[in-house]
Amino acid sequence: MENIKDNIKIVLDNIEIAAKKAGRSKEDITLIAVSKTKPVECIEEALKNGLVNMGENKVQEIRHKYDVLGNNVKWHMIGHLQTNKVKYIIDKVSLIHSVDSLKLAEKINAEAVKSDKIMDILIQLNVAHEETKFGLMTKEVTDFIIAVSKLSNIRIKGLMTIAPYVINSEDNRHIFREIKQLAVDIKRKNIDNVSMDILSMGMTNDYMVAIEEGSTMVRVGTGIFGKRDYNKR
Repeated sequence: MENIKDNIKIVLDNIEIAAKKAGRSKEDITLIAVSKTKPVECIEEALKNGLVNMGENKVQEIRHKYDVLGNNVKWHMIGHLQTNKVKYIIDKVSLIHSVDSLKLAEKINAEAVKSDKIMDILIQLNVAHEETKFGLMTKEVTDFIIAVSKLSNIRIKGLMTIAPYVINSEDNRHIFREIKQLAVDIKRKNIDNVSMDILSMGMTNDYMVAIEEGSTMVRVGTGIFGKRDYNKR
Protein backbone atom coordinates (compact mmCIF):
# COMPACT_ATOMS: atom_id res chain seq x y z
CA MET A 1 0.00 0.00 0.00
CA GLU A 2 2.91 2.33 0.71
CA ASN A 3 4.02 1.77 -2.88
CA ILE A 4 0.71 3.11 -4.15
CA LYS A 5 1.25 6.39 -2.30
CA ASP A 6 4.78 6.72 -3.67
CA ASN A 7 3.71 5.71 -7.18
CA ILE A 8 0.95 8.32 -7.26
CA LYS A 9 3.45 11.03 -6.36
CA ILE A 10 5.80 9.91 -9.13
CA VAL A 11 3.01 9.89 -11.71
CA LEU A 12 1.69 13.30 -10.64
CA ASP A 13 5.20 14.73 -10.78
CA ASN A 14 5.66 13.29 -14.27
CA ILE A 15 2.33 14.77 -15.37
CA GLU A 16 3.48 18.19 -14.20
CA ILE A 17 6.82 17.82 -16.02
CA ALA A 18 5.14 16.79 -19.28
CA ALA A 19 2.50 19.52 -19.01
CA LYS A 20 5.15 22.20 -18.46
CA LYS A 21 7.13 20.94 -21.44
CA ALA A 22 4.03 21.45 -23.57
CA GLY A 23 3.30 24.88 -22.08
CA ARG A 24 0.29 23.56 -20.20
CA SER A 25 -0.77 23.30 -16.57
CA LYS A 26 -0.95 20.05 -14.60
CA GLU A 27 -4.54 21.01 -13.78
CA ASP A 28 -5.37 20.48 -17.46
CA ILE A 29 -4.73 16.74 -17.06
CA THR A 30 -7.02 14.23 -15.34
CA LEU A 31 -5.32 11.14 -13.96
CA ILE A 32 -7.42 8.00 -14.14
CA ALA A 33 -6.10 5.18 -11.96
CA VAL A 34 -6.81 1.97 -13.85
CA SER A 35 -8.00 -0.28 -11.05
CA LYS A 36 -9.03 -3.32 -13.12
CA THR A 37 -8.30 -6.62 -11.33
CA LYS A 38 -7.21 -4.69 -8.22
CA PRO A 39 -9.02 -5.17 -4.88
CA VAL A 40 -11.11 -2.49 -3.22
CA GLU A 41 -8.35 -1.94 -0.64
CA CYS A 42 -6.03 -0.64 -3.37
CA ILE A 43 -8.67 1.78 -4.59
CA GLU A 44 -9.25 2.98 -1.04
CA GLU A 45 -5.53 3.69 -0.74
CA ALA A 46 -5.61 5.68 -3.99
CA LEU A 47 -8.61 7.63 -2.69
CA LYS A 48 -6.73 8.44 0.51
CA ASN A 49 -3.97 9.89 -1.64
CA GLY A 50 -6.20 12.21 -3.61
CA LEU A 51 -7.28 10.20 -6.65
CA VAL A 52 -11.01 9.95 -7.37
CA ASN A 53 -11.12 8.80 -11.01
CA MET A 54 -10.91 5.02 -11.46
CA GLY A 55 -10.93 3.13 -14.75
CA GLU A 56 -12.39 -0.33 -15.16
CA ASN A 57 -12.53 -2.68 -18.14
CA LYS A 58 -15.31 -5.00 -17.05
CA VAL A 59 -18.90 -4.32 -16.13
CA GLN A 60 -18.96 -6.90 -13.35
CA GLU A 61 -15.98 -5.27 -11.65
CA ILE A 62 -17.62 -1.85 -11.74
CA ARG A 63 -20.79 -3.31 -10.24
CA HIS A 64 -18.92 -5.06 -7.43
CA LYS A 65 -16.70 -2.11 -6.56
CA TYR A 66 -19.55 0.37 -6.85
CA ASP A 67 -21.50 -1.63 -4.26
CA VAL A 68 -18.61 -1.10 -1.84
CA LEU A 69 -17.37 2.38 -2.73
CA GLY A 70 -20.33 3.94 -4.53
CA ASN A 71 -20.15 7.64 -5.31
CA ASN A 72 -16.84 8.14 -3.52
CA VAL A 73 -15.32 7.27 -6.90
CA LYS A 74 -15.82 8.69 -10.38
CA TRP A 75 -16.00 5.49 -12.39
CA HIS A 76 -14.78 5.35 -15.99
CA MET A 77 -15.69 2.50 -18.33
CA ILE A 78 -12.53 2.17 -20.42
CA GLY A 79 -12.92 -1.37 -21.79
CA HIS A 80 -15.01 -2.77 -24.62
CA LEU A 81 -18.69 -2.52 -23.68
CA GLN A 82 -21.28 -5.02 -24.88
CA THR A 83 -24.74 -3.63 -25.59
CA ASN A 84 -26.46 -6.13 -23.30
CA LYS A 85 -24.44 -4.88 -20.31
CA VAL A 86 -25.00 -1.14 -20.70
CA LYS A 87 -28.01 -1.22 -18.36
CA TYR A 88 -25.85 -2.41 -15.47
CA ILE A 89 -23.53 0.61 -15.45
CA ILE A 90 -25.55 3.48 -16.91
CA ASP A 91 -26.28 4.84 -13.42
CA LYS A 92 -22.78 4.16 -12.08
CA VAL A 93 -20.21 5.61 -14.48
CA SER A 94 -19.35 9.23 -15.16
CA LEU A 95 -17.80 8.62 -18.58
CA ILE A 96 -17.80 5.80 -21.14
CA HIS A 97 -14.53 5.95 -23.11
CA SER A 98 -15.06 3.10 -25.53
CA VAL A 99 -17.92 3.90 -27.92
CA ASP A 100 -17.13 2.64 -31.41
CA SER A 101 -20.42 1.52 -32.96
CA LEU A 102 -23.78 3.13 -33.64
CA LYS A 103 -25.52 0.10 -32.13
CA LEU A 104 -23.69 0.66 -28.83
CA ALA A 105 -24.33 4.41 -28.89
CA GLU A 106 -28.03 3.84 -29.47
CA LYS A 107 -28.18 1.35 -26.58
CA ILE A 108 -26.40 3.78 -24.26
CA ASN A 109 -28.85 6.47 -25.30
CA ALA A 110 -31.87 4.22 -24.71
CA GLU A 111 -30.68 3.27 -21.22
CA ALA A 112 -29.84 6.89 -20.44
CA VAL A 113 -33.38 7.88 -21.40
CA LYS A 114 -34.74 5.24 -19.02
CA SER A 115 -32.50 6.52 -16.23
CA ASP A 116 -33.33 10.16 -17.01
CA LYS A 117 -29.70 11.15 -17.38
CA ILE A 118 -27.34 12.55 -19.98
CA MET A 119 -24.44 10.15 -20.54
CA ASP A 120 -21.04 11.54 -21.43
CA ILE A 121 -19.09 9.43 -23.90
CA LEU A 122 -15.84 9.38 -25.85
CA ILE A 123 -15.38 7.94 -29.33
CA GLN A 124 -12.74 5.21 -29.43
CA LEU A 125 -10.24 5.31 -32.29
CA ASN A 126 -7.90 2.66 -33.65
CA VAL A 127 -5.42 4.91 -35.41
CA ALA A 128 -2.72 2.22 -35.51
CA HIS A 129 -5.12 -0.20 -37.27
CA GLU A 130 -4.37 -2.98 -34.79
CA GLU A 131 -6.53 -6.03 -35.46
CA THR A 132 -6.66 -6.91 -31.75
CA LYS A 133 -8.00 -3.50 -30.73
CA PHE A 134 -11.47 -2.02 -30.94
CA GLY A 135 -12.12 1.44 -32.29
CA LEU A 136 -12.94 3.37 -35.44
CA MET A 137 -10.54 4.21 -38.23
CA THR A 138 -9.80 7.90 -38.75
CA LYS A 139 -11.75 8.14 -42.02
CA GLU A 140 -14.91 6.84 -40.30
CA VAL A 141 -14.96 9.24 -37.38
CA THR A 142 -16.66 12.38 -38.68
CA ASP A 143 -19.70 10.63 -40.18
CA PHE A 144 -19.98 8.47 -37.05
CA ILE A 145 -19.90 11.50 -34.74
CA ILE A 146 -22.55 13.29 -36.78
CA ALA A 147 -24.84 10.25 -36.48
CA VAL A 148 -24.28 9.82 -32.72
CA SER A 149 -24.67 13.54 -32.05
CA LYS A 150 -28.35 13.28 -32.96
CA LEU A 151 -29.08 10.99 -29.99
CA SER A 152 -30.94 12.88 -27.29
CA ASN A 153 -29.33 11.62 -24.07
CA ILE A 154 -25.68 11.35 -25.09
CA ARG A 155 -23.00 14.02 -25.07
CA ILE A 156 -19.84 13.42 -27.10
CA LYS A 157 -17.03 14.88 -25.03
CA GLY A 158 -14.01 13.88 -27.09
CA LEU A 159 -11.85 11.02 -28.33
CA MET A 160 -10.05 8.02 -26.82
CA THR A 161 -7.40 5.63 -28.08
CA ILE A 162 -5.34 2.71 -26.82
CA ALA A 163 -1.99 3.13 -28.52
CA PRO A 164 0.22 0.11 -29.27
CA TYR A 165 2.41 -1.24 -26.50
CA VAL A 166 5.91 0.06 -27.18
CA ILE A 167 9.23 0.04 -25.33
CA ASN A 168 10.11 3.53 -26.55
CA SER A 169 7.22 5.91 -25.91
CA GLU A 170 8.40 8.14 -28.76
CA ASP A 171 7.14 5.47 -31.15
CA ASN A 172 3.57 6.48 -30.27
CA ARG A 173 4.04 10.23 -30.57
CA HIS A 174 2.71 10.36 -34.14
CA ILE A 175 -0.47 8.57 -33.06
CA PHE A 176 -1.21 11.07 -30.29
CA ARG A 177 -0.42 13.95 -32.64
CA GLU A 178 -2.80 12.60 -35.27
CA ILE A 179 -5.64 12.28 -32.76
CA LYS A 180 -5.06 15.79 -31.46
CA GLN A 181 -5.25 17.16 -35.01
CA LEU A 182 -8.39 15.12 -35.65
CA ALA A 183 -9.98 16.64 -32.54
CA VAL A 184 -9.09 20.13 -33.77
CA ASP A 185 -10.64 19.38 -37.17
CA ILE A 186 -13.84 18.02 -35.61
CA LYS A 187 -14.15 20.99 -33.27
CA ARG A 188 -13.98 23.36 -36.24
CA LYS A 189 -17.08 21.70 -37.71
CA ASN A 190 -19.19 23.00 -34.79
CA ILE A 191 -21.40 19.90 -34.66
CA ASP A 192 -24.29 20.25 -32.21
CA ASN A 193 -23.94 18.20 -29.01
CA VAL A 194 -20.23 17.57 -29.68
CA SER A 195 -17.20 18.96 -27.90
CA MET A 196 -13.59 17.90 -28.11
CA ASP A 197 -12.72 18.87 -24.54
CA ILE A 198 -11.37 15.42 -23.65
CA LEU A 199 -8.57 13.46 -25.27
CA SER A 200 -8.17 10.20 -23.35
CA MET A 201 -4.81 8.91 -24.50
CA GLY A 202 -1.65 7.74 -22.84
CA MET A 203 -1.04 4.85 -20.44
CA THR A 204 1.75 3.79 -18.07
CA ASN A 205 4.37 3.42 -20.82
CA ASP A 206 3.64 6.58 -22.81
CA TYR A 207 1.49 9.05 -20.85
CA MET A 208 4.16 11.76 -20.75
CA VAL A 209 4.45 11.80 -24.55
CA ALA A 210 0.64 11.77 -24.81
CA ILE A 211 0.41 14.84 -22.56
CA GLU A 212 3.04 16.63 -24.63
CA GLU A 213 0.84 16.00 -27.68
CA GLY A 214 -2.41 17.22 -26.11
CA SER A 215 -3.89 14.48 -23.94
CA THR A 216 -6.25 15.73 -21.23
CA MET A 217 -6.82 12.32 -19.61
CA VAL A 218 -4.23 9.63 -18.95
CA ARG A 219 -5.06 6.09 -17.85
CA VAL A 220 -2.36 4.69 -15.57
CA GLY A 221 -2.68 1.26 -13.96
CA THR A 222 0.65 -0.52 -13.54
CA GLY A 223 2.39 2.78 -12.81
CA ILE A 224 0.16 3.23 -9.75
CA PHE A 225 -0.91 -0.22 -8.55
CA GLY A 226 1.96 -2.34 -9.86
CA LYS A 227 1.74 -5.33 -12.17
CA ARG A 228 -1.50 -7.25 -12.34
CA ASP A 229 -1.92 -10.90 -11.50
CA TYR A 230 -4.71 -11.94 -13.83
CA ASN A 231 -4.97 -15.32 -12.11
CA LYS A 232 -6.44 -13.59 -9.06
CA ARG A 233 -9.44 -12.12 -10.83
